[in-house]
Amino acid sequence: SALWVILRLICWVKAKGVDWKRELQLLLVYICIVVVVRFTFCPFGKVDGRIQPLLFDHQKILPFWLNLKPFIYLFDYPTIGDALLNLIGNTAMFIPVGIVWPIVYKQLDKPWKVIAAGIGFSLCIEILQLPFFGRSSDIDDLILNTTGFLIGYAVYLLAKRARR
Repeated sequence: SALWVILRLICWVKAKGVDWKRELQLLLVYICIVVVVRFTFCPFGKVDGRIQPLLFDHQKILPFWLNLKPFIYLFDYPTIGDALLNLIGNTAMFIPVGIVWPIVYKQLDKPWKVIAAGIGFSLCIEILQLPFFGRSSDIDDLILNTTGFLIGYAVYLLAKRARR
């Protein structure tokens, strides 16, 4: 978005130059975050060909729709296809994040740090959903997102090993 470009231009001016490799890495991080936010916060269904906006109604915030019991609602969908879309979608959308983040952020050099980053990112997404009507925060999503992040990290490690 325009804000991203403006922020990067400010960084370039301050640094008095551009490291194009680093910019590409940061752009990949930005794309990963935008894709996750898009699929997490915007419902899949379209009305009149348009993606529906988030619904915020201060009178409907409480009680939060929050599930803290793992695997209770994992397959509680109208069809098996919907359940699989949830299962695969929540896992798959975090795989690129698990690949890109360790490349860009060298501090993610230990498995426990990667797990913490995956859980932290997913937890932020789940918490941010709480005030929006029609969105839910679910421990299953946290587990599936983190699993996707770890699959991505495994791909990163395999690619790193193959490169040596």
